[in-house]
Amino acid sequence: MNPEMMEALDALAESRGISKEALFAALAEALEAAYKKQNDDYEFVWVNIDTETGEMRVFAQELDEDNLPTGPEMDVTPDDFGRIAAQTVRQVMSQRIREVERELKYEEYAGREGDIVTGIIQQSDARYTLLDLGRVEALLPQSEQVNYERPEPGERVKAYIVEVRRTVKGPQIVVSRTHPGLIRRLFELEVPEIADGVVEIKACAREPGQRTKIAVWSNDPNVDPVGACVGARGARVRMVVNELRGEKIDIVPFSDDRHDFVMKALQPARVKEVRIDEESRTAEVIVPDFQLSLAIGKEGQNARLATRLTGLRIDIRSETEIAEQEAYERTYGTDAYAEGAWIVDPESGEQMWQPSDGSPAWTLEQWEAAQAQSDVELVEEAIVEELAEDIAEAVDEVTDVIAAVEVDEEEAELEAVAADAVESELESAAEDALASDDAPGSDDAAGDGDPS
Repeated sequence: MNPEMMEALDALAESRGISKEALFAALAEALEAAYKKQNDDYEFVWVNIDTETGEMRVFAQELDEDNLPTGPEMDVTPDDFGRIAAQTVRQVMSQRIREVERELKYEEYAGREGDIVTGIIQQSDARYTLLDLGRVEALLPQSEQVNYERPEPGERVKAYIVEVRRTVKGPQIVVSRTHPGLIRRLFELEVPEIADGVVEIKACAREPGQRTKIAVWSNDPNVDPVGACVGARGARVRMVVNELRGEKIDIVPFSDDRHDFVMKALQPARVKEVRIDEESRTAEVIVPDFQLSLAIGKEGQNARLATRLTGLRIDIRSETEIAEQEAYERTYGTDAYAEGAWIVDPESGEQMWQPSDGSPAWTLEQWEAAQAQSDVELVEEAIVEELAEDIAEAVDEVTDVIAAVEVDEEEAELEAVAADAVESELESAAEDALASDDAPGSDDAAGDGDPS
């Protein structure tokens, strides 16, 4: 190979981003195919190329009965091999180079599912949008686009790699703007604590283009996970919101306590109580009446996002509704058959009562028996309550009588004491009067005063 061809191959490798080894390997395969077309003397042939000097040699071996190479290696390089090489470079190398480029591009993006890339919008139609990633193009299907976004040619956007496919025309990279993983990657770019592993995004629920909820957790007690994601004056979360074209983002702290986590997931609504059934994986949330619409959200959006975030089915009810239900249960009981609907059995044509809890349907006789039993229980409960009220009233009356008797006795005792006191005072006064009349000299004193 002359020096000019070596320089051309070096320039080609540099411009296409292909290593010289891969380029020489492709050239060797092309020369081997060209040699076999002109000489069919040997079936097992290969070409060696010295990457330093560009010297090309053709070697061959015989094949045994099992089609395995045997015997010595023979140098079968033809005298006009340089001309063959030049023709091969013109005819075959362009195709081989394209194949090598496609393979290198595929290897560059293979295994990068879940990563984020930045591309420039090339063109858009009703089916998909093409993004220019530099050496390759990415496919953004209509199903992976946000409904309210309008791609403009030349606009730079970030997207989430969903799949990398190997095709005949090269790698096909499918990206998404609606995947929840896009939220995670954007926060990793904007929040160093997440990239370093200090803060983790434990859960993410998203309705693309409208609202997203994420639950964050800090592995360092000195780092506030919510504050780290929000940033100073909301700078960090604002960058994510701008990339998502104004999509609202709620950041709540993650908690291992399910009750606490459900309360925080329904923010900004204030929750009074959470009742969780682990078997059915449902959570009954009780909120004040004025917080009911806020907890449910517009068209149920807040409740849906909280359900996806916590993994529990959330039933939001107001305090008034809970109070009415408890009053109903106290009056009519909690039997499952009390709520349901009448249906017609397709086999027998008879009316059946289908309880609302999904249990097997009841016949009319079973329903009447259950109703009668319930009525008996209600009558018994009413009798017991009436007896309890009568007993309470009787106890109150006896208590009042006893209290009245005690008051009368106290008044009688006070009157007797008062009478004794009055009688004692009268007796004392009488004794004093008698004593003064019987005193000596009383009459003489009176006679001395007589003028006669």
